[in-house]
Amino acid sequence: MQTSWPNFAGWTMKRLLRASATACAGLALCFGTAQAADGPTLTRVRDTGVIVIGYRPASLPFSYLDAQLRPTGYTVELCDRVVAAVREKLQLPDLEVRRVEVASATRMPLVINGTLDMECGITTHTAERARSQAFSLTIFVAESRLLTRTARRVQRLSDLRGQLVASTIGTTSIQHLAKVNDEQALGIRILGGLDDPEGFQLLRSGRAAAFLMDDVLLRALLAQQGPGADDYRISDTAMTVEPYAIGLRKGDPQFKALVDEVLAGLYHSGEIHAIYRRWFESPLPSQGLNLKLPMSAAFRRVIANPTDSPDPERYR
Repeated sequence: MQTSWPNFAGWTMKRLLRASATACAGLALCFGTAQAADGPTLTRVRDTGVIVIGYRPASLPFSYLDAQLRPTGYTVELCDRVVAAVREKLQLPDLEVRRVEVASATRMPLVINGTLDMECGITTHTAERARSQAFSLTIFVAESRLLTRTARRVQRLSDLRGQLVASTIGTTSIQHLAKVNDEQALGIRILGGLDDPEGFQLLRSGRAAAFLMDDVLLRALLAQQGPGADDYRISDTAMTVEPYAIGLRKGDPQFKALVDEVLAGLYHSGEIHAIYRRWFESPLPSQGLNLKLPMSAAFRRVIANPTDSPDPERYR
């Protein structure tokens, strides 16, 4: 389940269209064949004039609400590029973009049941999740780490034996926490926040000894604490590798090919570097926070050789 620029997405779309044109015997047949070649998502978008996007309201810098309560962020911008490509392909200048708020626990079910055409937040592509939904090319590579009070010297889950540890429900982080806790018989009591800010609050309030989450999201949470960020420490040791991707409906290779073609185009042209700097190395719009997070070597490798692999080893 691995692809690389330049011979996958554009080639696939062109081959589909060429095959459709060759097979057409008349206008009515051509129209029907063209719609079949578009796949279910693009056909529905053409028929309804609406594309539905899922967003997260407070997951800086990937997906959050700006001062006017409009969804914005790194993943949102990438999805907006896809919307522009859909608008052009279907010749729908008035295409309506309907945005639906999602949370960790609701994002994937809303993709699976067809409510969302794209889930544009922060979702790790795993082999298990790929059984029920599809994913775009990887758009970011994170690592899960432990956040603790500065005074503590915690690097691994084994350092937290018998203690309370928080994470966010519906995430790969809490799944990893439960798995290691069980395998190593650590006796950790797991607390789940409904979202990352709530999970972090469990640590801030003293209810939990640590908060396990992806490093980029921990940095974003700490950036919002101002001087209080110095009270916390992110572990040097990474627990897991997390390849993020845009969530898509399963069984629609045509729409996935279009999404991947847009992303691969940004990677190949180098425009992704300006987009990355805007969200990770500059003050965030309406927030003023700057994560000052240079692009990782793992994501640079993805840009050079785009992949949609869920295998963590592919990014090490």
